[in-house]
Order: sequence, then structure tokens, then C-alpha cells
Amino acid sequence: MRVGALSRAQLVAALEAAGVGLNASAELLLRHEAFDQQRVEAFEVVQRTVGQLGLTDGAPLSTVLATAQAQGLSLCPLVTGPYLRLVMLDQQSAPDSVLSNGSAPSASLTVASLPLDHGDVLPKGFYLRVVDGRPWLRGYHATDEHVWSPDDRLVFRVG
Repeated sequence: MRVGALSRAQLVAALEAAGVGLNASAELLLRHEAFDQQRVEAFEVVQRTVGQLGLTDGAPLSTVLATAQAQGLSLCPLVTGPYLRLVMLDQQSAPDSVLSNGSAPSASLTVASLPLDHGDVLPKGFYLRVVDGRPWLRGYHATDEHVWSPDDRLVFRVG
């Protein structure tokens, strides 16, 4: 995975050209200063379910992230979401078209990154999903009281 090679404007244009849908939370994240201070990085990513991390009863996001880090996985830079969306346009389509339901939607892939703040105002990060054949990059909100399901899938940086 290679991130940081495009300016914010180029990245947004690439998403638009690829037909990627954005929700308001993703648009807000794309306006964050992290996209002004990008540096080019290359790294490997892996997918893990919350259950594969050993959290078979699910867990809050802070526990999921800490558990992954204790297992040698790292958090992705915030900018990973849009770049990952562009290289995963062939992601499997979701079995339903529900875009928001208070939990990680079916067939979604959440990019594990540090939340921008510890409050509940800003979105926590990005997730990828394909709905009715259209790829989406969506921002999500989650309090630490929310328990992620053992089946929820996240992407981590290796190393």
C-alpha cells in the first residue's frame, strides 16, 4: 500500500473519477489538516476481524486497537482510507443497501487509525463498502461504549 503521493485535490479528483461515493463524515475527514501534511509512505496492510484478534465477545474500539497493537499490528495513518478505497474498487458488494445503522455495516472494512480526537464531534475514521455496485468511502462516528462485533473487519498496518 502506498499513501501520500497525491495532493488533497488530486486525491478527491481520483475518488470522483473512480465513482466513489462519500458521506458527509468522509468529506469532513478529507478536509482535515492530515491531508495537507501527507508524506509518501509504503507499507503492507492486513485484514482482521475483531474475533480473529481474540475478542470473541466483541469489544469497544479502544480495546480492539490496543489488542491489535499488542499483537504487533499498527494503526494506519488517517490518509490510508482514500488510497485503500482506490486500490480496492473490486471489493465485494454488500448483501444489503443499509448505509447507516449504528454499527459497522455488513461487508464493510474499517481502516484502523488513531481517532482525531477523544470526543464524539469528529468522525473516528474511514470505512470502505460497496453498495449496489458503487464503491463508498465513508466516515464513521463511534463512542467507546459501542461494542464492535466479533465479525467486524478492520485493516491494520503490518509492522
